[in-house]
Amino acid sequence: MAENKEEDVKLGANKYRETQPLGTAAQTDKDYKEPPPAPLFEPGELSSWSFYRAGIAEFMATFLFLYITILTVMGLKRSDSLCSSVGIQGVAWAFGGMIFALVYCTAGISGGHINPAVTFGLFLARKLSLTRALFYMVMQCLGAICGAGVVKGFMVGPYQRLGGGANMVQPGYTKGDGLGAEIIGTFVLVYTVFSATDAKRNARDSHVPILAPLPIGFAVFLVHLATIPITGTGINPARSLGAAIIFNQDQAWDDHWIFWVGPFIGAALAAVYHQIIIRAIPFKSKS
Repeated sequence: MAENKEEDVKLGANKYRETQPLGTAAQTDKDYKEPPPAPLFEPGELSSWSFYRAGIAEFMATFLFLYITILTVMGLKRSDSLCSSVGIQGVAWAFGGMIFALVYCTAGISGGHINPAVTFGLFLARKLSLTRALFYMVMQCLGAICGAGVVKGFMVGPYQRLGGGANMVQPGYTKGDGLGAEIIGTFVLVYTVFSATDAKRNARDSHVPILAPLPIGFAVFLVHLATIPITGTGINPARSLGAAIIFNQDQAWDDHWIFWVGPFIGAALAAVYHQIIIRAIPFKSKS
């Protein structure tokens, strides 16, 4: 039984590896070959252990992401002043640092998406099938809900009193401001994902770093620095949904659509830009 399961893992990893675009061997191979686009539907994935293993990895990564980041936000809001806590910069580092660590840990298993907007952008670029994309999004949302739920279990009173880390358009900003911030912020993130994991670019440009999680995590950090004062920074629909469901107050739901529409538009724009502009550059190997 164990031998059959091990064989299934090997078969799934070999057969469906092109649907896991982050950190795969294809992206560090200097003998570049254009990978074929992923099929829209891939029923065979449903019988592969690697498919479910990838979903579990996405669940756990998003769970840990919400657990650490929401705890950090709660620690900031419980402090008497920003100077006596990690401050906004510390919160931004928590989000960016966790993405760096989690993408590094899960890239070879699921691709390390940890974000429905990233999954959506990669799906539009035909990097993974619709079957896998939907499965990832469901597992990401479930992981986010569980992560925020654990934080609330630690501090029920303060969690409800201090907003539960839920994303909201802050006073002084309009819904249009919030939507624009989410679109541009997600564009920066997904564009960085495409650039950092592009097999063609890694094969052509020797200066492109192999460690893709670093620029991705740094992009998350910078976007948070810019947009925490506007929306608390969503750019991840699973993160926004998990916090909103566990907090479950009217203010968390009033503008919640912004944290789905904005990231999905931003991801779509990044996918289109990458496919039309970046992928159109002719490949010229330096070797």
